[in-house]
Amino acid sequence: MFSSKKLAGSMLNQIRPHLQSSSTGGSIVNQSANGLLLKTRFPEIGMRRASTIALSEEEKHREEKGGFGGSSAAAGGNKDGPEQNGVASYWGVSPNKLVKEDGTEWKWKSFRPWEAYEPDMSIDLTKHHKPTNMMDKFAYWTVKALRYPTDVFFQRRYGCRAMMLETVAAVPGMVGGMLLHCKSLRRFEHSGGWIKALLEEAENERMHLMTFMEVAKPKWYERALVIAVQGVFFNAYFLSYMISPKLSHRIVGYLEEEAIHSYTEFLKELDKGTIENVKAPAIAVDYWRLPADATLRDVVMVVRADEAHHRDVNHFASDIHVQGHELKESAAPVGYH
Repeated sequence: MFSSKKLAGSMLNQIRPHLQSSSTGGSIVNQSANGLLLKTRFPEIGMRRASTIALSEEEKHREEKGGFGGSSAAAGGNKDGPEQNGVASYWGVSPNKLVKEDGTEWKWKSFRPWEAYEPDMSIDLTKHHKPTNMMDKFAYWTVKALRYPTDVFFQRRYGCRAMMLETVAAVPGMVGGMLLHCKSLRRFEHSGGWIKALLEEAENERMHLMTFMEVAKPKWYERALVIAVQGVFFNAYFLSYMISPKLSHRIVGYLEEEAIHSYTEFLKELDKGTIENVKAPAIAVDYWRLPADATLRDVVMVVRADEAHHRDVNHFASDIHVQGHELKESAAPVGYH
């Protein structure tokens, strides 16, 4: 027994230098009174604290550089947001710094360069869906009835008229897309691309509004009117789409026909000189890939073409329902602005 203890003590003396405690390890080794080796576990010191400190130093460095990735908002003239440093975040979320084809910085946060497009100006503006049944006639005369108070209120102030009407025109696509989205979830089925197509329509109409805001500044009573009209129209269209999607799409189709007429009158006033043909807003130049010297007339032309495309899409959607099919059975015209 004595020789065994002596042997153990001798071995411990030989390996003791290799068993010194360390502040970075996960255990220490001590010798007990009877010469046995005791291994004691303890938490790794300061690992969470060290990572937090490192993160703080990294955020501080990024703040000095102007935010995550050193990217900042667009240069002056950006109505989408003034120039400012990015916000340092623990989550590491940061927008990409984008450039246009010519290498200049992309100024807009609400849409990206690959979402810009060149409108199809060859579309037939004269097409009209002739009412053939009671539903069509109801939709047609409903739209005609809605046009009368609009004509009385705005008369020939087409810039302001366009701005105000786009606040309503962007509602149907969002409502239809939202309801189709919920239907897809309930039924565990695809939508045939119609959710995306309708949301694209809503976004396109909203970009019309963002453009005409640069041309005509809304007055306080016009802003109040938007709140009232949007509140009524959103709920009315929501109920209409729940009851009859084919009627709802037909109504939008006729609304777009009226929009084509309104923008045609807008162009006539520009050509007569009644409305000044000012330089196109910068957001319109980038969104529709217009030439740098584009004017307001060019903007109205491309917006009118967009409305003609929306006309076709909604009349097409209504026809699908009229023929007894569901939208998912026909491929949606995604990207058909």
